[in-house]
Amino acid sequence: MAKPLEEIIAARKEKLTKLREAGLNPYPPKYSRKAITVKEAAEKIGSEVAVQGRITGWREHGGTIFADLADASGKIQLWFQEDKLPEAFMLLKYFDVGDFLGAYGRVTKTQAGQTSVDVYNFELLAKALRPLPAEWYGLKDEETRYRQRYLDLLLHPELKELFQKKAVFWESMRHFLSSRGFLEVETPALESKAGGADATPFITHHNALDIDLYLRISMGELWQKRLMVAGLEKTFEIGRQFRNEGLSREHLQDYTQMEFYWAYADYEDSMRLVQEMYQTVAKDAFGKLTFEINGHKVDLAGSWPRIDYRETLLSATGVDLGKASDSDLKRKLKELEAEYEPRAERGRLIDALWKTVRKSITGPAFLTGHPVEVSPLAKRIPGKPGFVERYQVIIAGSELGNGYSELNDPLDQAERFQEQQKLREKGDTEAQMMDRDFVNALEYGMPPVTGFGVSERLFSFLAGLPIRETVLFPLMRPEKES
Repeated sequence: MAKPLEEIIAARKEKLTKLREAGLNPYPPKYSRKAITVKEAAEKIGSEVAVQGRITGWREHGGTIFADLADASGKIQLWFQEDKLPEAFMLLKYFDVGDFLGAYGRVTKTQAGQTSVDVYNFELLAKALRPLPAEWYGLKDEETRYRQRYLDLLLHPELKELFQKKAVFWESMRHFLSSRGFLEVETPALESKAGGADATPFITHHNALDIDLYLRISMGELWQKRLMVAGLEKTFEIGRQFRNEGLSREHLQDYTQMEFYWAYADYEDSMRLVQEMYQTVAKDAFGKLTFEINGHKVDLAGSWPRIDYRETLLSATGVDLGKASDSDLKRKLKELEAEYEPRAERGRLIDALWKTVRKSITGPAFLTGHPVEVSPLAKRIPGKPGFVERYQVIIAGSELGNGYSELNDPLDQAERFQEQQKLREKGDTEAQMMDRDFVNALEYGMPPVTGFGVSERLFSFLAGLPIRETVLFPLMRPEKES
């Protein structure tokens, strides 16, 4: 029968005391020797090496002890023999799985043919007081895995590989843009006006200035456009942004986003660039372009088709956005048993209806021809003033990227901000705020600009996992103190 956790910790603390009484520092600043990785050591049969890492296995056979030592590169066996360690061997009884140590010896093969380090001397680098889960009780549920992510990573090498891929994903995107002349910039994370997206912001207080501020809800959209006014022509930013919204398989409240802005280009240019960027990043991070995502078989290769917002809705629901009233939209939403706010304005009703349709679209595809009601920052389509030059990347029934020909008419922008402000005053916390300073910037003149944004949701889709699984430390409610 397994020992209770409290009993195990008490026993390890007793061993810690014994080690200190023996004159050992159980938490030295570093190993006294210059160590190599265990992967490198395994290739040096016959050589004397120093290695360091965590003990992950322990087997005693009389005057011999075999231990597994793991570092970030892999695992190797340590071979302790009492006749070669006459004084130090007795200290090994105070060691446990989970402890960190450094060991020096000759790389050899045992009679069983296993590559091992025949240890001449060793040093304790850190004493572990809690047992690893596999030794004691295991990580039994999702909440425990998320709360103790360090153990989840320790016990599951495939999880480490996932986050290595995620690092490649963002580095590939950064290199793709930089190599094409885009300048990486940093814009404020604290804003007096939360702009650049339809989302509910987090509110905080600046003590020194005694003002309330918002955590940004976009990756500096209105700031990067100011840079276009300033004469920069290609910029991008990769960073954290925050939206005070619900949790789901696809949504987080703080997450990484990339946005780029490109002067003297429109959404046609942007779509071509984005298609190439997605294909490059997917190939770099995952080594392939075909994926199984939420029941969809997705192939990112080739040229992606375009689908029209109005035509797609008409075909799927029978609703024509050019003719349908708000009452027609509500009637259809009710018929489809879709969630919507009965008092919502037209833009929210259209968006709710679209979300019932997109789930069946495998993609990859570019959704174009958005109505102006759902796109307060996009340029109108010439000859079709009710629709805008906007696109979204549709993959596996979800929107995985959003781009525009950016609005640069200051009068039109001011009117749309005013309409959004009216929605806020009616209680729509996701509506955009009037940003007079941004309008002033546009009045100095901004060239034609296209912009695009994509979040880490794309990575989670390509990985075929809920987005919380692809975050190192998902936000959790604090545990109740006992």
